[in-house]
Amino acid sequence: MDLTVLGDYYTNGSYGLRLESAYALRYKFRGNLSFRLENLINSERGFPDFSESRLYNIRWNHNQDAKASPNSRFSASVNLGSSQYYAQSINQTNNASSLVNTLASSVSYSRTFETQPEINVTLAATHSQNTNTETINMTLPNLNATVSRIFPFAPKTGTKKGILQNINMQYDLSAQNQITTTDSLFFKSEMFDDARIGARHNIPISTNFKIFNYLSASMGANYQETWVGRTFDQRYDEEANNGEGAVVTDTVSGFDAYRTYNFNASLGTTVYGTFNFGEDKKIQAIRHVMRPQIGYSIQPSFDQFYDEYVVPSADPEVADQVVTYSRFQNTLFGAPTENLSSSLGFSLSNTIEAKVRDRDTTATDPKKISLINNLNFSTGYDFAADSLNLSPVRFTGSIPIVEKLDFNFNGTLDIYALNNNNQRINTLNIDNGGSLFRLTQGNISINYSFSSKDFQRGRSDEQEREEGFNSETFRNGGRPDDLFGDATPINAGRFDPVQTGPDRGPISNTWYQNEIPWTFRLAYTMTYSNAQRQNEITSQSLMFSSNVELSPRWSVGISSGYDFKNKGVTLTNLRFQRDLESWQMSFNWTPIGARNTAWYFYIGIKSGMLSDIKWEQRREPDRQL
Repeated sequence: MDLTVLGDYYTNGSYGLRLESAYALRYKFRGNLSFRLENLINSERGFPDFSESRLYNIRWNHNQDAKASPNSRFSASVNLGSSQYYAQSINQTNNASSLVNTLASSVSYSRTFETQPEINVTLAATHSQNTNTETINMTLPNLNATVSRIFPFAPKTGTKKGILQNINMQYDLSAQNQITTTDSLFFKSEMFDDARIGARHNIPISTNFKIFNYLSASMGANYQETWVGRTFDQRYDEEANNGEGAVVTDTVSGFDAYRTYNFNASLGTTVYGTFNFGEDKKIQAIRHVMRPQIGYSIQPSFDQFYDEYVVPSADPEVADQVVTYSRFQNTLFGAPTENLSSSLGFSLSNTIEAKVRDRDTTATDPKKISLINNLNFSTGYDFAADSLNLSPVRFTGSIPIVEKLDFNFNGTLDIYALNNNNQRINTLNIDNGGSLFRLTQGNISINYSFSSKDFQRGRSDEQEREEGFNSETFRNGGRPDDLFGDATPINAGRFDPVQTGPDRGPISNTWYQNEIPWTFRLAYTMTYSNAQRQNEITSQSLMFSSNVELSPRWSVGISSGYDFKNKGVTLTNLRFQRDLESWQMSFNWTPIGARNTAWYFYIGIKSGMLSDIKWEQRREPDRQL
């Protein structure tokens, strides 16, 4: 275990404190803990523009060794603190994290009981924080228990056949104490005033079987029982609001519960179609795989859990208003449905592949390539609705262009027309003088990344993805790559160019080489909206990032893009790094960005013992205290 204590003090009274610790117990666990506190003062006391704010951030990561305990595991990933920490901190130049509006945390302990049937229990605490609205949602604690699937009628030996032998059931429990608060009330007793506690028991029963050996059928039912710690009664009080009358909500503490159930069934199959053109052709065959599926679900009305109150009308010629409500409204899991639900769902997935002649003349078998990946369509029909029974058709798909480059698209098609107020009406669009469907929403995206290692042996894609998904920006809800800039903590005490080390490809300790390692990422996205005849592109942007090692000790990088909708360059980040053997130097510059323009220069000794021998200079991002 180690502990590092760092501090800053400014002549106007601002100060900062940072505690960092890393720990490890061999074959058991490892982790790191970080606490940062900053008190920022703007201007001078007594001046009209004087302001003072306090920022803090707590980060904790704990990972248990997989061999430490096969039946239990404890893990933690905590990132919580002030909502404006990444935007205003004087010790953090993290452009990527400042663009993300979510902080998330999770601490969990799970255990598996090797009984028959097997039981899994997880106890966790979670935290989600929106840095724009400064709203914090927590579950403290969150209990989940699962009893593995049981086949009561299965044979003791052999495979299960038929409806009866495939009948299975399981049990799930979800219990939570949910807290919703704000930044200003965090860590104060007031944050627990509106906490909601509840538990939900779930018992699904299902079976599956074959029909005519080609159709796969399934049937099931689900029973739920919901427990709550308090409910909310409503009544109309004519004396409230100074005699004008108002709806009064009474909180009723104590145990209460409701029970619901539903039924479902589905039928699906797989259809294969092959078109052969001949082995002497360049395209020898095309294979089309279709997976149609139809499903039906029904859930009765549970209006027995609803009550009424009457709001008298001030006009004798107007009838009194009868309001229906449920005492379970605003509880943890909400109220049961009051309306009958009976719907039929349709889905169709398609995959198209081609068998082509391999360019390698020594290859004996043809090469398989994918033409369309998962072209999916889905819709439904609501029997219980009095109008607009057909659901919009949702489609998604992916078309491979070249290796590592896919054209992804999705959208929504509506069969109903709009009236003059741009509201959906119970008239087909084709009967209203339009086309069969209206495209109400669409999105296309292209992501492409390649590097010098694609042309030589080097780091695997899995290694890069693992590093990206473990990055701080991704844990905050952002992208796992550096399209929005690189996270550069001040005084991190480490030099991390993209290409250093023996696992980064052909880099060696030689001063001269004919290979220049580089990476390039490109992302394009466009969203189209036409739900109410607006017929506009709501967003369209092109982002890119690149890192190049000019020499074994020089590294440069850039992240930028262009917003076609707002007609401007997006946040741009430039990075320069130089390895001076025993010293290290870096320069990070953000010349373009909303309130994020800044630069940071650092030079210091790499040795941990002498890391305080350094010189740094920076221009902080614009802060709004």
